[in-house]
Amino acid sequence: MNPRILAATTGRILRQLRHDRRTVALLLVVPSVLLALVHAMYVDQPAPPGQPSTFDRVALVMLGFFPFVIMFLVTSIAMLRERTTGTLERLLTTPLGKLDLLFGYGIAFGLAAVVQAAVASVVAYGVFGLETAGHSGLVVLVAALNAVLAVALGLFCSAFARTEFQAVQFMPVVVVPQLLLCGLFVPRGEMAGWLQAVSDVLPLSYAVEALQEVGAHAEPTGTMWRDVAVVAGAAALALVLAAATLRRRSG
Repeated sequence: MNPRILAATTGRILRQLRHDRRTVALLLVVPSVLLALVHAMYVDQPAPPGQPSTFDRVALVMLGFFPFVIMFLVTSIAMLRERTTGTLERLLTTPLGKLDLLFGYGIAFGLAAVVQAAVASVVAYGVFGLETAGHSGLVVLVAALNAVLAVALGLFCSAFARTEFQAVQFMPVVVVPQLLLCGLFVPRGEMAGWLQAVSDVLPLSYAVEALQEVGAHAEPTGTMWRDVAVVAGAAALALVLAAATLRRRSG
């Protein structure tokens, strides 16, 4: 990868994102609105003695899950549009390489995710009273990594779609199983053996575990850093796979 080309690509994507008001609203406003809905659902449920409240437990995971869902959707459609409009084909006739393009997407949307996670965290902690033993900055870190992972998966899945409708169809295949098996609804240790095995290979499970570690411990733990490394590695692997499957145009 060429650092100058990578920086230019990242800047181009950020400029496009800044001028798309609907996407900006989706990134910055929708997570806070959904957090308000979660708060309204769980605010009256008492916390068990010595345990976090249901809102604290669910909202903490949602702070990592919202970027995952939104970035997957936005990225898969954005890359599909670049193919179908011929923009990608023109870009690849320049010195721009596939990894420059894909890592540019990862960096640009990762920066957007930092802003998104920061805004959502301010709302969660400041408005709705979310309480965690660990620092909120670690929550933002995990949420941003989750977003980069979603960007990479979105870029990879977009290679197999020819229309925006087909891109959206990957949501229940890629996103929903990870939500169901990440440990939010049922602890992973209490799942059937084969479900645990599936959960162990899904990167969102490690992101959720990292967030739960932040919620339970005042200082970063070894488990949290291990989970962060797994999510980062999965994102890098998905970007490489996306580069290998990237097509110049949709048929």
